[in-house]
Amino acid sequence: MALKMIPELDEVVEGLGVPGIAAIVLLPVIIPAVGGISKSLTKATIKGGIVLYEKGKGVIAEVGENFEDIIAEAKAELAEQHTSNIEPASTEEEVS
Repeated sequence: MALKMIPELDEVVEGLGVPGIAAIVLLPVIIPAVGGISKSLTKATIKGGIVLYEKGKGVIAEVGENFEDIIAEAKAELAEQHTSNIEPASTEEEVS
């Protein structure tokens, strides 16, 4: 009763089937190709992220400028309202 360390070839072939054997035969060819594709895909993803980041910075700066303009307009309107509320009171005092 010897312990079998290496399975018989016919058992391996039956267990793997044609797709398994084809994968084993093509694996040395597939791995470098997938490695090259994954590297290209990774670089493209990183470049896309950089472009998106740069565009995002531009959009955020533009939104900030618009927000500052709105704040300046609101302050000007408040100052105008404050001035118009003060002026009638001072002219009424002068008339009396």
